[in-house]
Amino acid sequence: MFSRTRRRFLSQTSLLGAGALLARSGFAATATTSASTVRIGYQKSSTLITVLKTQGTLDAALAPLGVTVSWSEFASGLPLTEALNAEAIDLSADVADTVPIFAQAAHARFVYLAQEAPSPGAQAIIVKRAGALHTAADLRGKDIAVTKAAGSHYLLLAALAKAGVPPDAARIHYLTPADGRAAFERGSVDAWVTWDPYVASVDQDADVRILADGNGLASYQRYYLASTRYAEARPDVLAAVFAQLRQAGDWVRKSPQDAARLLAPVWGLDAATIERANARRSYLVRPVEAAHFGEQQKIADTFLAARLLPVAVDTAHAQRWDFSGKRAVAIGA
Repeated sequence: MFSRTRRRFLSQTSLLGAGALLARSGFAATATTSASTVRIGYQKSSTLITVLKTQGTLDAALAPLGVTVSWSEFASGLPLTEALNAEAIDLSADVADTVPIFAQAAHARFVYLAQEAPSPGAQAIIVKRAGALHTAADLRGKDIAVTKAAGSHYLLLAALAKAGVPPDAARIHYLTPADGRAAFERGSVDAWVTWDPYVASVDQDADVRILADGNGLASYQRYYLASTRYAEARPDVLAAVFAQLRQAGDWVRKSPQDAARLLAPVWGLDAATIERANARRSYLVRPVEAAHFGEQQKIADTFLAARLLPVAVDTAHAQRWDFSGKRAVAIGA
């Protein structure tokens, strides 16, 4: 059974889908870039941004630049990038590697600001321990909950492909993490595919088993994004945010217990659960470079083959932020 704190953590996210829509519609009339405010969107799994927000570190770093921060929380990465495309926010906290591909397909004007190095163990396919599902091949004909366009969605597609199971041979239900957990708990779906800290919130329960994680299937690199307009207007803010993200990543890696204690009241999870989740994430923040970007094209081709992308995407045409040149350049240039 799910503990009370884990239920509270997951149920909180069920309210965020509506919050995301309100955030987008509320900001739509004031989408003009402001020199004095940076609007940052994040989600529950945006660990480093949550650390910076909770500690007040980013606010303090931006104050000398005359910039204050406006924060908006979203249920998952896809609505977050939709808000970025609508210029309802200026910067997006980390989203899974899959999400920017959908933004690129929608011709969104954004730049890749930073990348977290791979964390393949930080997402998983979760099944009932007493059930008959033991390999990805067993998912054929089963009901599976996953969040659309999330990194876990690619993990599912990659696992099915490796097992020789076409995506349409399983019944895939697109649900938020909270709704996915609820469906899995009541037995409406046979498997739930999600990411940390959601995985850590259930993986110690006696009736739960991990069918597969991303190792050998999906690298799971997370990306920080900025609207092109804001990046060009405030390169100094982008540099400051990048520096703070690197420092926060170093701190989480070097002080895992302190980080877990900081996040526990924010996430509504016990510190041990958070520490276990954080141990599966690299939190190594680095600039986006072509050498570490190759899997993006494979992800794009996978979603296109599954008829989930409206158009083919050439990820080499995506824009990354060049900190030395203070400009956006094509990743494949």
